[in-house]
Amino acid sequence: MNQLFEYVIRLGDDSLILGQRLAEWCGHGPILEEDIAMTNISLDLIGQATVLLKYAGELEGSGRDEDKLAFLRNERDFRNVLLVEQPNVDFGMTMLRQFLFDAYRKPLFELMQQSTDPHLAAIAEKSLKETRYHLKHSSEWVIRLGDGTEESHRRIQEALDTLWRYTDELFYSDELQKEMEKCGIAPAMVAVRDAWSNSVNEVMAEATLILPTNNWKFDGGRRGLHSEHMGYILADMQFMQRAYPNMEW
Repeated sequence: MNQLFEYVIRLGDDSLILGQRLAEWCGHGPILEEDIAMTNISLDLIGQATVLLKYAGELEGSGRDEDKLAFLRNERDFRNVLLVEQPNVDFGMTMLRQFLFDAYRKPLFELMQQSTDPHLAAIAEKSLKETRYHLKHSSEWVIRLGDGTEESHRRIQEALDTLWRYTDELFYSDELQKEMEKCGIAPAMVAVRDAWSNSVNEVMAEATLILPTNNWKFDGGRRGLHSEHMGYILADMQFMQRAYPNMEW
């Protein structure tokens, strides 16, 4: 049961932290329509985090609900990948980060619909509908920026060069992951990675972007070892609960 709790926490934390990052764009989008679109995607991700962390709390059985897991854990207790906590910087960096994550999440949820855990299968089925839209949205922007002006191409290529080093961790496979796969709870990461690679290669070709050839691989998030950005995210996200303990609406 503890292993399943840890696995669900990983899924929930990915959604929660990326949702928080996207929420930073609210009121700051380049155009009104895009401001609303990014806010809605943020809400989708936080909604996914809510149901995943609620399930994690039930599995843990120690009285922590989704709110306590989101707002009352310390940095080292979070298990999200490093990619989702990277700063927005600009619109191109945000869209490229979103695309790399969406291209991973779509096949993950597609395969997780066959999970032997009925709760995860149901969450995957519901979340997949949203994730398909997220991937369509981020793909179109990556292509538009990559195959756009000289300036937009340069900036999103720089975003790709910066964020590529964090993509390997999306497919992090430790003993916990292998056990979840063995039990049929989690899909095989090999299959997820193959589908991700196909999506990435297709979009990069259309966007006229060049995949980095370096072999830098940054990880640590799945083990609670985060980048310098994570503490600032939690300082914003957890302020109200830290300042006013046990506050309820």
